[in-house]
Formats: sequence, C-alpha cells, structure tokens
Amino acid sequence: MRREKKAVRELSLECIEPNAAGIDVGAREIYVAVAQGRDPEPVRCFSTFTEELRAIAAWLKQCCVVTVAMESTGVYWIPLYEVLEEAGLRVCLVNSRHVKHVPGRKSDVSDCQWLQYLHSVVCCAPRSVLRVRSAPCER
Repeated sequence: MRREKKAVRELSLECIEPNAAGIDVGAREIYVAVAQGRDPEPVRCFSTFTEELRAIAAWLKQCCVVTVAMESTGVYWIPLYEVLEEAGLRVCLVNSRHVKHVPGRKSDVSDCQWLQYLHSVVCCAPRSVLRVRSAPCER
C-alpha cells in the first residue's frame, strides 16, 4: 500500500511590524536579516568589531528598520545592543530557548531570518536591560 504525502501547510500570519529585523549574534560573526524587498541582499554577515556594529546600525536605518529582535545568548549581544539603542532602534531581546527548537532551522542565516519573521508577526516589547556602568563597588 502506497502512503500519500500529507500537504504541508505554510505558516502565514499577518504582519504587525513590517519594519522589523532579526539578528543572530555569535562570538565572531553577526547575521542580520531585514524584510524581503528592503535591500537586494536581505541577509548580511558582519564581524563583531565596533566599526562593523556601527555599520549594522547604519544599514538597518538605510533599510527603514525601526525595531530589531536578537537572541540574548552569552555576553556577545551587549555591545551590539548598546550601538543599536544609541542609533535610535528599538531592540528586543529574545530568549534563545523560546526560538531554538523550531524544526528546519539549521544555520545562522535561517536563524536570523526566523527571528525577523517572528518579530514582524508577533508584538515584542523591548526588554529593560540593567546597566552596569556605575562606579565599582566600594568595600
């Protein structure tokens, strides 16, 4: 008996925030995705140097992005968060556990595209980040 393939339904939700981007932050590389049609190259890879972090912010502004979702893994996100916030972008930190176990996501490129898609269809409030810029503790 021959098994028929089940039709796969494509997930399609209403876009709430068309000006959203997704970022996958790594120790050496940062992958950034913007919505299709915003740039001929909607996914770009950047290094983690300060000059490149500023280039990310400039590119996102050029693509008319106003809000960004990125995973808050390790400490690698902190410098980028500060650069993006300083540039006037709304940054939403996403718990990696909530988006990690989605079938089919196997690369940094697809991760940042998935974050961009989720952020465009799901309302995400910016997370408050504790600033650790005060004077050192005195004993």
